[in-house]
Amino acid sequence: MDLEERLANVISDQIAPRLVPEIEIIAWRGTHVVAVEVFPSPTRPRYLASTGLDAGVYVRVGSTNRRADPDPDLVEELRRYARGEAYDEQPLPELDSEAVDFRAASESFAPVRKLRRADLETLRLLTVHQGRAVPTVGGVLLFGHDRARLFPDAWIQAGRFAGTNKSRLLDQVEIRSHLPQATEDAIGFIQKHSLHGVEIGPVRHADRWSIPPVAVREAVINAVAHADYRQHGAPIRVAIFDDRLEVESPGLLPFGLTVDDLHRGVSKLRNRVIGRVFHTLGLIEQWGSGIQRMTAACLDAGFPPPLLEEIGIRFRVTLFTTRVAAPTMDETDQAILNTLTENGALTSEVAAAIGLSTRATRTRLARLVERGLVREIGTSPSDPRRRYYPAT
Repeated sequence: MDLEERLANVISDQIAPRLVPEIEIIAWRGTHVVAVEVFPSPTRPRYLASTGLDAGVYVRVGSTNRRADPDPDLVEELRRYARGEAYDEQPLPELDSEAVDFRAASESFAPVRKLRRADLETLRLLTVHQGRAVPTVGGVLLFGHDRARLFPDAWIQAGRFAGTNKSRLLDQVEIRSHLPQATEDAIGFIQKHSLHGVEIGPVRHADRWSIPPVAVREAVINAVAHADYRQHGAPIRVAIFDDRLEVESPGLLPFGLTVDDLHRGVSKLRNRVIGRVFHTLGLIEQWGSGIQRMTAACLDAGFPPPLLEEIGIRFRVTLFTTRVAAPTMDETDQAILNTLTENGALTSEVAAAIGLSTRATRTRLARLVERGLVREIGTSPSDPRRRYYPAT
């Protein structure tokens, strides 16, 4: 009881605003453990009373504690998080509604549906501030005319390096298109360079991805959707090496979220406007499933699971390109692969050979393509003459 009281007094005296945790002494393996449970509250961020708010706020980075005061925006993000607000939902009152490029937004939405001007507010690309419509941070990040000036680091830097380090750069590109298109452009750059058995030299047509396409898409889309666009001098970076792909975005994990949580499918969306638009465009299929889909795709294709790391104030996903096991396939998958020849096959031809319906066969083929075990050639996903080929 004395220990509980002393600990409660220390916490109460040294932390502000006042913190009242639950303290309990638990018997464990012949001894006793002091368990302290702290509950979230709207009075965050808390800080050391002796140093004050400016220098006394700490954040958890991996297994270490770090002072937040070198980055004042980090303290403000803690406050927004406590209020349940997102940075990209904030209004930009110095701009008018025309700051959002309606034509660019319409072109992005064209494959999905016709975009109306009223949709800009529904999607929170615009918001009403003091009686007039103004763009949100997310609206400018996604489709802003003046995005490059207001958010000069909202772009993707992609490079292909020789070997396993950054000593020799073979190819690079700066992707500065609107975020939905930039995402596709980054994936295209990775596809161009992700050959099976890469040879260092001139770029050739990619017959086979060296890592599952679905894992690549999830890594890039997550980086764009969850990046901390408050940071300066830190674009999203895509680095391709002989043995791995690294996708790195500015920003730590959202507060209260750990790497272990990600593996369990727990997700907290940092940028709600970007996430909402990406979900509507079909870039994000299901909330919270991205890391699990990425991991399953890698394991099914025989690759190690993705490595997820907080490095400094950035988050990195590493996908490895060396198989450590044979791909996981059932009898139907194997039958499909046995059916495919160098001349390729239509969905209907594969269906007839394995005895499944065309619809079921198309689903199976799509999964094999996602895992990098089958490649497809056609003018569009709905092309009736789309042909499938063995990946090797």
